[in-house]
Amino acid sequence: MKGAPLSNVNGMSGLSGLKAAVTGGASGIGPATSRMPAEHGATVAVLDLDPSGAAEPLIAIKADLGDDASVRVAVETAAGQLGGLDILMNNAGIGAVGTIEDNPDEEWHRVLDVNVLGTVRTTRAALPYLRRSSHAAVVNICSIAATAGLPQRALYSASKGAVLSPTLAMAADHVHEGIRVNCVNPGTVDTPWVTRLLDAADDPQAERAALDARQPLGRLVAADEVAAAVYLASPAAGSVTGIALAVDGGMQGLRLRPAVGA
Repeated sequence: MKGAPLSNVNGMSGLSGLKAAVTGGASGIGPATSRMPAEHGATVAVLDLDPSGAAEPLIAIKADLGDDASVRVAVETAAGQLGGLDILMNNAGIGAVGTIEDNPDEEWHRVLDVNVLGTVRTTRAALPYLRRSSHAAVVNICSIAATAGLPQRALYSASKGAVLSPTLAMAADHVHEGIRVNCVNPGTVDTPWVTRLLDAADDPQAERAALDARQPLGRLVAADEVAAAVYLASPAAGSVTGIALAVDGGMQGLRLRPAVGA
């Protein structure tokens, strides 16, 4: 039966033999997101505008998520080289800083085109292949910015909110086809993009301390911790669909009292 559990599934070990495509897998949290399923037995193709950062055994495929024809060719190439497609991880995204006043229309169009329409284009192209899989799953990398109000992130938050809502809609649309759809909401992740933001701050050390303190665990999220949410793509999570998994150091759900006498 389509979607039935694999025998002897133990967490991500159930990824063995599955075929995965990861967008934006060559930069940011992408290398960790691509490497994790490969380390647990999946064959992984990385779809990226510059896939040169995808080291073996990852299969590097050039894809411009802003161009529907490019995306369709890249997904077709990935499915051809992998021998099918079981998992799609929509990881690609770009950041933006500013209040609702700060970003011009051109930047809104650019960010929404990559973060939202990039996810749409890739999923749309992958659906015919996912429908042939007995263990089909889509995992969208969203953000805590979709569910929490963060300063100086109006555009970015809008783009990630527009990833969260379609995740739920896609889960409803495709559940009867045996395709599970979930998303991951990371907190602030320790990536090169965050490092560049910190370097540009007037006081990088103080800014880093503020970002650390914003998450109840007291530190930024590690890329590998986000990548571990690839569990959602495993047949071990066969009854999990339509959820947003927060990997945010407690930022979304915890409200800690300030330390007294610190």
